Amino acid sequence: MKKSINKSTIESFNNNVSSDKHVTAMRNATFRNDLIEVAMNWDDFRKIDHSFSDIVTGEMPTTNQKSSGRCWGFAGLNLFRIHLGRKYNLKDFQFSQSYFMFWDKLEKSNYFLESILETADQDWNSRLIMHLLSNPIQDGGQWDMWLNLVKKYGVVPQSEMPESFSSSRSMRMNRLITRKLREDAMLLRNEKNNGCSEDDLQKLKEQFLKEIYKMLTIHLGNPPKSFNWQIRDKKKNFIRFDNLTPLSFYNEHVGLNLDEFVCLINCPMSDKQYNKVYTVDFLGNVVEGNPIRYLNVESDVMKKATIKSLQNNEPVWFGCDVGKHFHRDLGVMDIDLFDYNSFYDLEFGMNKASRLEYGDSQMTHAMLFTGVDLDDKNKPKKWRVENSWGNKGGDKGYHIMTDKWFDEYNYEVVIHKNHLPENLFKLYTKEEAISLDPWDPMGALAK
Repeated sequence: MKKSINKSTIESFNNNVSSDKHVTAMRNATFRNDLIEVAMNWDDFRKIDHSFSDIVTGEMPTTNQKSSGRCWGFAGLNLFRIHLGRKYNLKDFQFSQSYFMFWDKLEKSNYFLESILETADQDWNSRLIMHLLSNPIQDGGQWDMWLNLVKKYGVVPQSEMPESFSSSRSMRMNRLITRKLREDAMLLRNEKNNGCSEDDLQKLKEQFLKEIYKMLTIHLGNPPKSFNWQIRDKKKNFIRFDNLTPLSFYNEHVGLNLDEFVCLINCPMSDKQYNKVYTVDFLGNVVEGNPIRYLNVESDVMKKATIKSLQNNEPVWFGCDVGKHFHRDLGVMDIDLFDYNSFYDLEFGMNKASRLEYGDSQMTHAMLFTGVDLDDKNKPKKWRVENSWGNKGGDKGYHIMTDKWFDEYNYEVVIHKNHLPENLFKLYTKEEAISLDPWDPMGALAK
């Protein structure tokens, strides 16, 4: 029998808080102040220090994704520009973030429509169909989705396809394209269930994609096919390369072999084993590209590989739950910086696995590790993070992540095979992936 909240229950609750001086003090403190300022642990605050024992060379001024969910691509491009910048001795440079956004949305549209055709036999209100329809071209992404875009479309300098209003503030563009795609999904399902041939379905889908391409062009511009690149280095030397394509620009001037990188995750949920490879059904962008692929390892394995990478002067792409225990202005991710237990006089007791299982945490944001601070025993104390939210927070947009925060809220790192034990790289490349449901927490997209 269900029991509702009654008057006597409310009365007892009210009597409890009315006589509690702690409640009165905390209410007075927060009435006109932000919780994170009031709950801040002063002893932890005064220890904030933006110095690090190891920092990669080639850091540049931070980028700004503004009101868009493109962090995963920004982090990928920021990784590339460090390598490009060191190669040509550049003080500052940006790849076009609009360029990857254009192709990602077109590819996601195709991936979505193909998924709709594949699942046309399911009821429109099934959990899977509702999931597919929920957000077919959201800005967010995963490492393998990034890899697929770069391998197929390359990269271009920002000058060749600059930011537009819609690339930086994508909500309205996404809303209208999503509206069109849902209509397209309805029509494709109807046609397939009415016996339309596969050839005719593909022709219809191509017409829909033609319309999406037009919408993207209106909002983002036309992607360049070829271009010349010229720039001056730190010593004012003039550099010029003519007749480049997006793929030749990447292959000849960035040159990282993305097939040699491994996406490690730390997911301690009870249904997932360490040293096993996982994928996520119906998650991707490029239909013919690499599927999502993760190797689940313990947090210490992730940290050791990340330290090796940084000490080899290689930045590391990673994904985390950035909103937890994070002070944006200070640029600090620290689970001890806010004493919520004392503030509320109660306990927040879930561990990492429980937070994932009960919807309290998942990967939300991708950034770049560019440094680490090691103690005298070579154990990490904190990590240097390059974000893509402009230069106002932290150390001109560079943030601090404590090592304890890494354990609790970091979920992914992408590591070159040279910094992994050979057996882990072999597992990642050879073992058959275990499929996860599309709504699994590990299917979350970084935004």
